[in-house]
Amino acid sequence: MTFPPNTILERAKHIRLLIFDVDGVLTDGSIIIGDNGEEYKTFNARDGHGMKLLQFTGVKIGIITGRTCQAVSHRMTSLGIDLLYQGQQMKMPAFEAMLTQLSLTPQQCAYVGDDWVDLSIMEKVGLAVAVADAAPLVREKADWITPSRGGRGAAREVCECIMHAQNTLADQIERHYSI
Repeated sequence: MTFPPNTILERAKHIRLLIFDVDGVLTDGSIIIGDNGEEYKTFNARDGHGMKLLQFTGVKIGIITGRTCQAVSHRMTSLGIDLLYQGQQMKMPAFEAMLTQLSLTPQQCAYVGDDWVDLSIMEKVGLAVAVADAAPLVREKADWITPSRGGRGAAREVCECIMHAQNTLADQIERHYSI
């Protein structure tokens, strides 16, 4: 496993809440619309497993997305994620609600985004992450850019980075894989 520089790991040590955008971060950004108008999305199983592993360590996972989609609700329910805010064209109110609900400071949060709508939160958090295929301005403003693209392992990389920084990764590997 390859991890980011020590400056990023130092920030990751203090993360208690990891927040993801959905389209372009947990998915590759594709939106499939069926004949009946229903929206479909494809999620990466390894990303989801990384999110579950991180939750086992006590770090909370939150979702703030601009779109509203039942597929997202179903996926987050299956991952045990209840901090889900959909239809948030302006994401800051949802972020502030999460902080209040969990009694956290922005510095205790990490945010993973890919587009301009994510920048307002990325400027506030302790660790701002862009996926590899994020918009150029988002990559420029990020503290760290994942090696992988959105929907293709980026979420897993962020989860493993935080676990590594917090010295919980080896325990999770041992617990789940008996290595």
